[in-house]
Parts: sequence; C-alpha cells; structure tokens
Amino acid sequence: MPPDLGRLPIMRIDARGLEFVVRAGGPERGEPVLLLHGFPQHGGEFDEVVPALHAAGLRTYAPDQRGYSPGARPAEVEAYQLPELVADTVALLDALDVEAAHLVGHDWGAAVAWAVAAAHPERVRTLTAVSVPHPAAMAYALAHDPKQKARSSYMVLFRQAGKAEKALLGLRAAGLRRLLRGVGDTARVAAYAEPMREPGALTGALNWYRAMSGAALGAVGPVTVPTTYVWSDRDNAIGRGVAELCAQHVTGDYRFVELPGVSHWIPDEAPAPLAEAILTRVRGTA
Repeated sequence: MPPDLGRLPIMRIDARGLEFVVRAGGPERGEPVLLLHGFPQHGGEFDEVVPALHAAGLRTYAPDQRGYSPGARPAEVEAYQLPELVADTVALLDALDVEAAHLVGHDWGAAVAWAVAAAHPERVRTLTAVSVPHPAAMAYALAHDPKQKARSSYMVLFRQAGKAEKALLGLRAAGLRRLLRGVGDTARVAAYAEPMREPGALTGALNWYRAMSGAALGAVGPVTVPTTYVWSDRDNAIGRGVAELCAQHVTGDYRFVELPGVSHWIPDEAPAPLAEAILTRVRGTA
C-alpha cells in the first residue's frame, strides 16, 4: 500500500477488472463526494480538505486512480486514454453503490471530472474542477495560445518513455521532488514522491500524458451540471487566458473562483478556501 498522508480508512474497490485504493471518510449516510487527484499525487492530496466536508455531513471517497493504485496499472499506453479514465470513475461509483455524486477533481483529476460531467451528467450532482480547465478549452489553448503552449512545454518531456522516468527518478527522485516543492514540507513531498518510486508507478502516471490527444480533449462536450472552477493566479501550468476560456464550455450554473497568491497545488496549499468553494457549490449558493 502506498504511503498515506493522513487518517482516513483505506478501502479496496474492484472495478473493470482492476483494484483501486480508495480513502473513505465522513458520515456513511452523507451525500457522496468523489475526489479525483492529479499528477503525480494520490487521493491523499485531499486529506486537509475533507475534514470540512465531513463536518458538513458529506461522505467522501478519494481513489488512487488508474496507474496510481498498484492493482490498477495496465502496461499499455492506450489503456490510459481519457475514455478509459472516465469509465473508471463511473465504475467506481457503481461499485460504491452511488447513483450520483458531487465530483471534485484537481489537475488531471479535473480533466477526468470535466469529461465525466459532460458524458454522464446523470451521475454528477455538482462539479468542482480545480486548476485544470475544461478539456476542450485546454485543447484550443494548446493549439492557439503561445503563452499556454509555453506553460505546457513540460509535457514534451513527460511523453517521452524512459527519458521522463530517468529525469524525474534519478538521484533518489530529485527531479520529482523539485516538481513537488509547492505541496509543503519535506514529509509532504515524500508522501507523494515515494509511491512514484515503486516499480511501474511513475510510468503508469506518465502514461496519462502519453495517451493524451488534442482530438480527445476537444471532443469533450459542454457541461450542464452546476459547476465551480477554482484557479490560482500563481499556477505555472495554467494561465489566465485558458482559465477564463473555461466558462464557454459550461451551460449550467457556473462560478469562477480565483485564489490569489496560490500555486498549482491548491489542495495542499489552500485546503480551507478549496473546501469553502466545494461546500458553496454543494449547497447551491453563489
């Protein structure tokens, strides 16, 4: 089992022939919230966010997604295409006997959450997307916005099999630790970096980038469910232009929350404002 940041009980859920590690907490009869992590983290990135959700009576589930759970690590790059990640999320809801959940996603987890909300609105009560905008907005920016293309240039390395693993894992994962500097102290960095040193773990995580295509991102449709998008103005990966473009891809009630002075690692750096944004959306207030 990968190192955990916190205190939540661990479940193992079988879905689609894979086994997912899931952190669960809060009142068992509370409205369900599914939290999807990003790269290169795991479900523990929400450990400082969920206490406020539990106090509000919500039940939370934070899975380690495909490539991150040791029992859900296919070898083929094609197994990490966006439709597969969406299908995992729906299958997890089925396995948890959850008809519809409040969906929260950060980074790559946000991309999946957007796609789930677009394709399966009947399974999503509300959406809170964190850092990464709607995939179609991202696809457009990568094709037409030079500033966003520059911000996303790290993806060129991440898509190179072998080279990326060497760059990030060499010298006891020094590159990965530098990437994670914004999450907090040394112990918090290690809580994310150490699981990525397990055989095949980083490759599984990087396969999300290697399976990514502009066509698949651009094919994600508009989101009709009540949606909040949380962006931070010191995010080195996501610029204001694409963040503001996101609104064009939501037809439901929409709120844009900007967190000043916060980096890309919002759940780690600003858990209280993020929890407030989630609860505001869940409660249906603006």
